[in-house]
Amino acid sequence: MKLAVDARMLKKSGVGTCIHQFLLHNCYKIAMGNPSELEPYKKNISEIIPFHCSIYGYKEQLHFPYRKLSGAKPDVLHVPHCNIPLFYRGKMIVTIHDLTHLIYPEFLPFKLVHWYFKFIFWFVCKRADHIMADSENTRKDLIRFFDANPEKISVVPLGVGKEFIVKNKASIDYLYEKFLIPRDKKLILYVGNLLPHKNLEKLMEAFAKMQNKENCRLILVGKAFENYKGRDRETQLGIEQYTIHTGMVSEEVLVDLYNLADLFALPSLYEGFGLPVLEALSCGTPVACSNTSSLPEVGGPVVDYFDPMNADDIAQTLERNLTRKGTQDQEIKDWLTQFTWEKTSANVMDIAEKVFKS
Repeated sequence: MKLAVDARMLKKSGVGTCIHQFLLHNCYKIAMGNPSELEPYKKNISEIIPFHCSIYGYKEQLHFPYRKLSGAKPDVLHVPHCNIPLFYRGKMIVTIHDLTHLIYPEFLPFKLVHWYFKFIFWFVCKRADHIMADSENTRKDLIRFFDANPEKISVVPLGVGKEFIVKNKASIDYLYEKFLIPRDKKLILYVGNLLPHKNLEKLMEAFAKMQNKENCRLILVGKAFENYKGRDRETQLGIEQYTIHTGMVSEEVLVDLYNLADLFALPSLYEGFGLPVLEALSCGTPVACSNTSSLPEVGGPVVDYFDPMNADDIAQTLERNLTRKGTQDQEIKDWLTQFTWEKTSANVMDIAEKVFKS
């Protein structure tokens, strides 16, 4: 079976991580995207089809390499996001990560964007030979919004990379100087962006309400914090001197920051999966996160949950978890064994094989 993939989002967070892992695990024989980005995976791919068009909108539909892909003769095409080629007629499997745009349309810049995604998701449900959802929550959303055929949707949980491990303290000591982090404070880590559904504002409100915030630091990690314009809000809340912005960091530094933190917090209103929860747990760091959407599926019984709309509840949850570092037990290790990229890749290949043979 020759499985092809639209790999244009290889360098994006989230979807890009999935494509990267599937390429490493030799899932695809044909890949469409930027040849220079796909070069490191060339030994696993028999053919690379150049496809440079940006995602979303009519241009990617007009410039999709229909003829070149047809000439490569794939048995099945995997589209790892909702933006499927409207005029493709071959067998196709599609991954739907989340329905954020439909759950929270008020966060979109234009109403037209809402209708665009509503059409795209509807078309996926009608056109795809099979749909893979990251979580049961996303699967239920597809059925609820589009009356999708339940038998046509499989839940394929994501994996956590093997680079996310517990490290010794000496190897991460450089972080204190690199980011000017006090050595005698409890560290709460947030990794993400500033999109409204990420709910960072409520986390900052909760941090401001903590009784012992003077003995803590809130570390914000991500590209969004390189030129962060939210300092005024931090000043209003009285937490500016207790907040540290790292900006974008490498994967190695991210692993080290997970290890350094006393607690990882994820206050999202909605997540299709919530991979950072598993990343933090794999690094031996306790997690406190929202009790919404897919997060209870990902964190299961080994994570502490809060109401993401209640700053008091978030604050109390953060405070009671700040002393859990270093108490990783067998239950957490057992829980993490079900989330591996080997299992995820095998699930993708099994589904593609069934579609190929159908």
